[in-house]
Amino acid sequence: MTNKRLRKLNEETREAWNTNAAAWDARMADEGNDFVNVLCWPAIVRLLNPQPGQSILDAACGNGIFSRRIAALGADVVAFDFSAELIKFARLRNQASSSLLTYQVLDATNELALLSLAGHAFDSVLCNMALFDISDVEPLFRTLPKLLKPGGVFVFSLTHPAFNNASAVHMAEQMDDEGEIKTIYSVKISRYMTPYNAHGVAVLGQTRPQVYFERPLQYYLNQGFQNGFVMDGFEERAFPPDHPHQSPLGWSGNFSEIPPVLVARMRLPVAS
Repeated sequence: MTNKRLRKLNEETREAWNTNAAAWDARMADEGNDFVNVLCWPAIVRLLNPQPGQSILDAACGNGIFSRRIAALGADVVAFDFSAELIKFARLRNQASSSLLTYQVLDATNELALLSLAGHAFDSVLCNMALFDISDVEPLFRTLPKLLKPGGVFVFSLTHPAFNNASAVHMAEQMDDEGEIKTIYSVKISRYMTPYNAHGVAVLGQTRPQVYFERPLQYYLNQGFQNGFVMDGFEERAFPPDHPHQSPLGWSGNFSEIPPVLVARMRLPVAS
């Protein structure tokens, strides 16, 4: 994909998130949804392991839901997003954690802008459920080693590229299993290896679809490896079988053997 095309898609994505910011903030608020609370947050706390006094960067923070949770654990948090509207809502919600949390409007595809953060020397960087919203993630991966302390970590979560991409079709089929009629739930995937982009809806009620940038998992991992990281933490996250669900074809409950989310930790080695 050409740089001109990437820039155009980046602007389209920014405009969509600015348009949808109010709906997103109303849906996520401070409480989040099941994806936040059941799938993402428990794994992120384990892998990020935020400690009081640490300096943590929340990249593409949205309305700041995780920024505030991390600051509430005592870490100093710098959070940014390219959507000025999302940052507006994040700042409106920033009360109890105000002394430990600052927000900026910054584009993760802009390497020079990212380098403006280099003076902080972060202990860790988080990017929660956002890499697939970023038209070009290479500037972020290139800049991370310059933002992190030696031994620093980068934790990211994704909709699972192998099971929960824009081509996914949720299916329910009946079968006769040794005289017992069973309903089998599965996910059909038609695209994975070749990166592509597609429009989608993040939350019901949003005004405008945004662009999803679908890439295989190896793409993200290789970006980390090429920029000096090793991977030392990885979790694939699925809802437990007894988790309540509103739709038989929704992710919770019936799809407990298929993870819609993954969370990974990459670490910079400490020079010997």
